[in-house]
Amino acid sequence: MKKIIIISLLIFSIILGSGIIVYLNAVEPVKAAEKEAIERAMKETRLSKAEDFQLYHGLETYYVIKGKNRAGKSIYVWVPEKEGQIIVRQVTDGVSKQEAINKLKEEKNPKKIISVRLGMEKNIPLWEIYYRTEGNLINYYYVDFKTGEWLKKIENL
Repeated sequence: MKKIIIISLLIFSIILGSGIIVYLNAVEPVKAAEKEAIERAMKETRLSKAEDFQLYHGLETYYVIKGKNRAGKSIYVWVPEKEGQIIVRQVTDGVSKQEAINKLKEEKNPKKIISVRLGMEKNIPLWEIYYRTEGNLINYYYVDFKTGEWLKKIENL
């Protein structure tokens, strides 16, 4: 009986260790991109402290950083994956995450909102809202960060 318990614990430990290694290897490129994007933003903008980091995969990939500038004001920084202009906006210069969600709810009836993140399309900062409707259909709704107006939607996937 002791042998079975020892062998079971050994197998469990090997599986757990393998899972941890796979996870760490999967997260490593994202962590490297985050570090590089924050370093670039601190060098090329007035970003002094990074508080949050997100990836956005649209027409182009952008790294979006929320942080503080040297004056202590909250800002968003959009850093393109490839060469290109970094865009900086104060948090107060656009609509909030909740205001973007409210815009969606005015027009649509989402069953469940999966994620809300900042992104960039054609040099326009935006909120991307990924949600499901009745029947579990996947939908994307894009709200202009500056104006709060609807930009585009992808429905019923």
